[in-house]
This record gives sequence, C-alpha cells and structure tokens, in this order.
Amino acid sequence: MEKAPINWTNMLLFSLTPALAVIMLPLYGYYYGYDLYEWLGFIGLMGFCGMSITAGYHRLWSHKTYKAHPFLRFVFALGGACALQNDVLTWASDHRRHHQYVDNNDRDPYSAGRGFWFSHIGWILRHYESGKKDLSNVKDLQQDPILVWQSKHYLSLVLLTNIGLPALLGLIHGDIIGSLLLAGLLRLVLSQHLTYFINSLAHMWGRQPYSKGSSARDNGFLALITYGEGYHNYHHTFQWDYRNGIKWWHFDPTKWMIRTLSFAGLTRDLKRCSLAQIEKAKLEMQYRSATEKCERLNIPENWRLRLEQEYEQLLHTLQMWTEHQQAWYEAKGKQLQESLGHWDQLQLQDRYREVQFKLKVQKRRWQLLLRNLTDPQPYPA
Repeated sequence: MEKAPINWTNMLLFSLTPALAVIMLPLYGYYYGYDLYEWLGFIGLMGFCGMSITAGYHRLWSHKTYKAHPFLRFVFALGGACALQNDVLTWASDHRRHHQYVDNNDRDPYSAGRGFWFSHIGWILRHYESGKKDLSNVKDLQQDPILVWQSKHYLSLVLLTNIGLPALLGLIHGDIIGSLLLAGLLRLVLSQHLTYFINSLAHMWGRQPYSKGSSARDNGFLALITYGEGYHNYHHTFQWDYRNGIKWWHFDPTKWMIRTLSFAGLTRDLKRCSLAQIEKAKLEMQYRSATEKCERLNIPENWRLRLEQEYEQLLHTLQMWTEHQQAWYEAKGKQLQESLGHWDQLQLQDRYREVQFKLKVQKRRWQLLLRNLTDPQPYPA
C-alpha cells in the first residue's frame, strides 16, 4: 500500500525541535546554567499554551461548552499560536471530525485504531486523506472576527509568541539565549507532546466507566500533565460539559479556571451534564460488565435474573429521583413559592428526600451484588 506524501514542513519542525532541545539545552545548562527566573518563564508559558488549548481551542471553540468575553478569546488565540498547534479553525475542524468519526481509520484525523504513533504525531507528518483540510464544519467559528484574524496572521503570531516573547523575557533578565531555550524551545516541545497524549494514550490507557462507544479512556495520571484533559471517557460521552473531571478530587485546572473566570464575567453559560445522566451512563456500563461476567463465569440463572431486576429497579428509582429533584427545585423558585402553600412545599421536600434515600439504599444493594458476582451466595432480601 502506497504511503501518504510527507508533509515536509511538519516533518522538519517536529524532527528538528526535539533534536535541538536534546542537544542544546543540556550543553547550555552545563556551561552557563539556568536560574529561577528562566524556569518560571518556562512554567508560565507552559501554562499559557496549555490552558489556551484546553480551555480555548478545545472546550470553548471545538465543543462550545461555555461562552467567553472577547478579551479572553483574544488571549486564547495568542496562546494557541504560541502552542504551535495550528489556527483555531483548522484545529477545531479536525477535532470535531475526530468526535464525529472517532476510531474510524478512514475519517477520524487521528484515529487511535491506527496505533500510538499515528494518533500521537504520525497523522500530521504526512498528508493523509483522513486529515484533509475541510472547514465546512466550523462555519459558526468563521463568524468570530478574532478567529478570522488569528487565521490570517497565524504565522506572524507564531513567530511573535515563540521567538519574540521568550527573547523579550530574556532581554529583561539579561539572558536571551537561556530564555529562548527554556521558555521557547523546551516549552514548545513539551507542550505539544503532552497535548498529543490525549489523542494517543488517552485512547489506549485507562478505564471506561461511562461508555465503550469509543476507545476513549479516563486516566487520572494523564489529567495531571494535561490540565485535566485525562478524563477522556467522560469527555467523549458528555462532550458538551465544560468539565472533564466531575468529582471534587479530580485534577481539572481547566475547569477551575473557567469556573473562576465566570465570577469576573469573563465566562458565562457554562454547560453541565446532569447528575442523573451521569449516573445512568455509569449504571449501564456496570450492568453490561456484570452480564458479561455472568456469561464468562457461568453464574446461575437466578443470579442473572436478580441482576436484571436490581438494574431495572435502580433505573426506575433514578428516574423517580430525577423527577422529584426537578419538582423540588422548581418549588424553591420564587414564583412557585408564591403559589404553593407551606404544607405543599413540605410534602414535596419529604417525597424528594424519601426517593433520595431509596436511591441510596438501592445503589448500596447494587454495589454489593456486583461485588458478590465472583463468588455467588444467596443474596439477602
């Protein structure tokens, strides 16, 4: 089979920059050293590039999970150019096709089905048909003058942010070469490859608690080095949510920043998936895994029936809880508070709490049943 033509611009860029980093960084460090100022410049620009990709290119523009003030959009456009991952229109177009045709080797631009190397960086080193530029799916983004401006002046912005900005930091400090090597070269190489891990490793290493509809996986370690993007199974299941890590202990600084900026009016209309939708997705995955285990371990038929009954009951209670929760929230609204009597409000509250407690009990029974599947015993009534 004939290989796709080489993209020489990308091939030279992604070959020379890491080679120069490996050779020049230790040599300069050995003879001249790097001080705290230069390392802080490196860390600062790493965060600037990383957040511009995750909060800007990805969650804002590709998925439109929230809306942002023009000033913030401008900052993200500059940071994306500094990250050197193409202009927003091209990046978002590729990413939207990735979600639409995920794991389709012929249509997903960086399909993980073609292996780690291809999905990580190989897809941009050659002119593959699956990566052919087609901006027809980002017509909405083409209405944003900031993105049109960034696309038009992309090369100038790349040079300004990748050479001019680190050089300016070095000029202020008195060591231009040191800043160019750390805040320029090393930052560029690391920020690119850490981001590319989401296309590659996050589709190969981790858990799938929400869906097996794609190869995407949740990986807490990857979240640590990708500003929260490692909860990738959740993201592919609920891509309209501005969060990737939904638990309080999940490391998702992109989510924290978006939420914090909303208090200053720089972000708004933050979209979230409902807790009921999340619980239902997890429950369906657990049931699917349990039924497969029943087949594999030859679990007695009465246990399979009990499993199905518990699953249906839990789904029903989850639906009831959703309805009662909605009714209770509406009752707390000002208009309904005026129309509902105090006694009616108390009844709504009591019913909501009753169903909430019932759901909690059934979830415990469900988890107990799942744990006992490997060693079936008579299940307590």
